[in-house]
Amino acid sequence: MTQISTIRKIHFISIGGSVMHNLAIELHLKGYLITGSDDEIYEPSVSRLAKYELLPAVTGWFPEKITEDLEAVILGMHARQDNPELAKAKELGIKIYSYPEYIFEQSQHKQRVVIAGSHGKTTITSMILHVLKYNNRIFNYLVGAQLEGFDNMVKLSDNAPLIVIEGDEYFTSPLDHTPKFMHYQPHVALISGIAWDHFNVFPTWELYVKQFESLADSLPKAGTIVYDETDDMLDVIGQKERADVVSMAYNVHSNKIENGQTILITAEQGEIPVLVFGDHNMKNISGARAVCERIGVTDEEFYAAIQTFKGASKRMELLGSNDTTSVYRDFAHAPSKVGATTAAVSEQFPDRTLVAVAELHTFSSLNKAFLKQYRRKLDAADVAVVYFNPQTIEHKRLEPLSEEDIRTAFKRDDLKIFTSSEELSAFLKNRKWENANLLLMSSGTFGDIDLQELVEEVVK
Repeated sequence: MTQISTIRKIHFISIGGSVMHNLAIELHLKGYLITGSDDEIYEPSVSRLAKYELLPAVTGWFPEKITEDLEAVILGMHARQDNPELAKAKELGIKIYSYPEYIFEQSQHKQRVVIAGSHGKTTITSMILHVLKYNNRIFNYLVGAQLEGFDNMVKLSDNAPLIVIEGDEYFTSPLDHTPKFMHYQPHVALISGIAWDHFNVFPTWELYVKQFESLADSLPKAGTIVYDETDDMLDVIGQKERADVVSMAYNVHSNKIENGQTILITAEQGEIPVLVFGDHNMKNISGARAVCERIGVTDEEFYAAIQTFKGASKRMELLGSNDTTSVYRDFAHAPSKVGATTAAVSEQFPDRTLVAVAELHTFSSLNKAFLKQYRRKLDAADVAVVYFNPQTIEHKRLEPLSEEDIRTAFKRDDLKIFTSSEELSAFLKNRKWENANLLLMSSGTFGDIDLQELVEEVVK
């Protein structure tokens, strides 16, 4: 008698993606048989997949991996529509999911919380997860950065009554141009702010805003919309009448700064010292608190936990410090993020010189038509620096940029501009760093600068 296998088999097309490899690892840990392919995989995905023996032996696409015994194929955003593995899955009639569709499939019977917005969503999601874990709640999650105390960026267990999802507005997959966050069908949605980005995906401001309005309009009866009331466009979306939907506005949390330490001021819990700073993070805390209130976390529980929140990886991350100097790295790349992060470090350390370095790395930031969105975003820095790699512009097939284009866009005559990572590194290492801070802002790598070596040089 033939034994029928009960092992659930799933194949990932584009397994190297940030969320994709974390989802693959989570399903592997749940006992699924996982296979995957990709045409290029970078760190940390390589090491993390290898640790669980999920790293493809050879890069490329192999239709023979798509077999009839697969329960499903999960399709990553970076695969093309003509992917040969995708074609084989269609031919065999295998169920094809994007990862947002699969996350929803696994959480249909849970309360679903989605954190959206142009900026702050990773940090707000991380704050909520930190608070829930501190208070020993059982929950599932999907978050866009590695967090201290969490082994993986995705958790899907059968017993959790709640899932907290960081949801973005970008296309779901090559087959589906619906924003990812629409697939999660949230009961509670937070929108942190709307600042036009990803010019290549949303060519107009109106089209970009429409994605968030659609999310708010999709909430079910008894649903909740939580929003930043300081954002003019979001205030309009948040205040719109929706039948039986609760609307909760938030603002900058009351706080004070003493000796470089930010302290929250609360009515019932007194003064609460925290490890994060800046008006944007004070808004993030308020947003996280509002969501926590909706899912049954008391203020006492929230404030007890938030004191120990250190931040998500690469989000205002302290790379090194001494008595007079600190080096921070932030994922900031969009204009609004560059402006908010630079202002935050300047306000937190008013007696220190601030050297702020922004790398232009994304399609939008290197697009001459979009570049003017960075106007005055580095004004809070004492020394403002921009780095870009001309080869990245070539690779993205964009019009070349001159130093004058960048200086004009940022509206700062003393802007220092580098196109060589070696020259940028030398400039930073040769500065005097007493009573000065360094802020590095990018979603890239500054041309693969050795950050550890640079930080050691700055704070030695």
